[in-house]
Amino acid sequence: MSQVKSGEIKTMSQSKLDRRQFLKGLGLGGAGVALAGCDLPSYVTLEQGEENVISYLAPDEYVIPGVGVWYASTCLGCAGGCSIHGRVREGRVLKLEGNPDSSVNMGRLCQMGQATLQSHFNPDRIANPLVRKNGSLVEASWDDALSLINEKANSGKAAWATGAISGHQRVVVETHLSAIGGSNHYAIEQINANVWQTACGDIIGDPNPEIHLDKAKVIFSLGADFLATFISPVHFAAHYGEFRSVPRGTLIQAEPAMSLTGGNADHWVGIKPGTETSLALGVANALMNKHGISGSGISNATKSLINEHDPATAASICDVPADRIEKIAASLAANSPSIVLAGGTATANANGYSAAAAALMLNQILGNIGVTITSGRELAYPQLGLIEGNSANLKDLAVDANKGKIDVLFVSGTNPLFLAPKSIKMDEGWNKIGFKVVLSSMLDETASAADVVLPLASSLEDWGSHIPAYSTGTRNLALQQPLMEPVFSNTRGFGDVVLGLAKQAGAPGLDEYDDYYGYLRSAISVLKKTDSEKEWNSFLMAGQTPVPSLGRKLSYIDGKISQTANTATDGGLTLIASARMGMWDGRGANLPWLQESPDQISKVVWDSWAELHPKTAKSLGIKDGDYVTIKSSNGEITTRAFIYKGIHPGAIAVPIGRGHSALGRYAKNNGVNPLFILDGGVDAKTGEIATAATRVEVKNAGKNKPLAKLMEIDRQHGRKLVATISADKQRITEGGT
Repeated sequence: MSQVKSGEIKTMSQSKLDRRQFLKGLGLGGAGVALAGCDLPSYVTLEQGEENVISYLAPDEYVIPGVGVWYASTCLGCAGGCSIHGRVREGRVLKLEGNPDSSVNMGRLCQMGQATLQSHFNPDRIANPLVRKNGSLVEASWDDALSLINEKANSGKAAWATGAISGHQRVVVETHLSAIGGSNHYAIEQINANVWQTACGDIIGDPNPEIHLDKAKVIFSLGADFLATFISPVHFAAHYGEFRSVPRGTLIQAEPAMSLTGGNADHWVGIKPGTETSLALGVANALMNKHGISGSGISNATKSLINEHDPATAASICDVPADRIEKIAASLAANSPSIVLAGGTATANANGYSAAAAALMLNQILGNIGVTITSGRELAYPQLGLIEGNSANLKDLAVDANKGKIDVLFVSGTNPLFLAPKSIKMDEGWNKIGFKVVLSSMLDETASAADVVLPLASSLEDWGSHIPAYSTGTRNLALQQPLMEPVFSNTRGFGDVVLGLAKQAGAPGLDEYDDYYGYLRSAISVLKKTDSEKEWNSFLMAGQTPVPSLGRKLSYIDGKISQTANTATDGGLTLIASARMGMWDGRGANLPWLQESPDQISKVVWDSWAELHPKTAKSLGIKDGDYVTIKSSNGEITTRAFIYKGIHPGAIAVPIGRGHSALGRYAKNNGVNPLFILDGGVDAKTGEIATAATRVEVKNAGKNKPLAKLMEIDRQHGRKLVATISADKQRITEGGT
């Protein structure tokens, strides 16, 4: 339960709107109207009259010096929507932990969630509104900034760009967009599972099926980094722990550059970039022709494609030994149930959708669909649902801006000027947009180029509701509540700002709300069919509440594997702009805790690096710490080499997240951004920007400086410090037979 301060607001108890309009304004229209209308709380009836609700933050008598109090809220470090507990002492939040009652993260919290504290207390946060005058951003009052927006933002060619967004934040954004006559909402997330989710929606009828790692005996992953960047990594990490318990499951990870999941695998398979489809077809061939798997539900066309990819043929395409492909098939055939996944930046190439379709085909012939992949649930109130965001929308934004389709753009929760490759011409499109407004707590690249910047409260100072990216069983609405008074007094919550913009634009039915808290309280009371103070306090303490959802039914549809892999053999290497937990898409680069946290693979801190295979490095005359220049048709970057065997010899990997020109003192001029030099290629089906398909030329830049690393752990220098024995021998030494 949150701390509150004195002050009263009016809820929407008497409205001139009809009930359908009222429900729509609260995000409960569409399919939810019938459900919500069955038993509305008494205070929304016309007979009841007005009701007062206590709002916001103030110290209470239960604040005891030296004693911490825990409050529930929601982590906004990524779209995962993990439920958290924040420890507050003397009015300051000091520590965050996972909420053990959450079905999303089950008491766990990743490093990005822990580092939210540094985002909250960051000295480079924006403290006051900024407006552009004579080419520069200068401080202004809220009244002046909002008046300028009211003057400029009346065009019908208006749009919003956000990150992943859900709950009542989504509702007020789309209410504001409708009020100003706009129609385009670009939800942008560079790190996403759009390829996997699109394939699942097309092929099994559910874009977000439940993935049961804990029920599988073998996991075969085609680049899905489910421990770090795939959909809901904290959730999957918990289930992976169960997968690793007795009897211990086997993880096989195939990808061109090792991820955190690959580093935890029993068998890591370094494949040629873009060849995931062929590997899956080769495994299917061995399953059907050597292990008697019938291929039930697979069309003749797909069977013909499988027959063309015997292990030897697939091996020649993937650059993986044929016997390794056969061993993967044997492991899957001998251990049921299993699960096959695909997705992430490792498969972000022109044929990523086909790789995901091939993974689902393997699940079908192995009998996994309905066992380890089961149907999820969709919200009865789709207006509250999560818009996950993708990079296809980033390219769409650039294209529409360059075509003059946007006169006014509102941006929050995303940084398109940092995420966009130069090849899609986002800079040029940005300059063609007449008026840009950014809502942010940090002055990143996009905010620095805006006409108006509105300073936001941190996620630990704000109200909100969210739908997590992934959960099993009952769907929950997660509550975000303030854990302390604002660090900077002139900042405002995201909901308050957008609600105010919507009211200023004349959106109907909102004038009766003094602030976003009142709007949110009213909306949730309608959703829960009660306005009981006890019920509300229970929600605040739990940090989440179940919401009505509808079940789906899985049904496999074959025929979506339309392409084989990209097998380009021209000169140069394939650049992989890889995603990592920590830096993520760059949003964490302003946090020292994340900058100094060793990378999960290289152990490098506070800098960028380029991963090269020893054979490739030797052929290029490059050694550890050498500066290398990586040049594509769209530009070049220079960083230092990290040489190890966890990457295919035909690839070079540079993690994303660093290379900022803004975002504060800890992010600026630190490292390089490989996204800038991508060639703009996209996945043929989904339009996702391909982050593992750009051909580059790599040269030694002639300088060397050792990388700052936690330790040297990737090689033994011939000293055999670590010995290995077979699992059977290990069991004997432990008293087994």
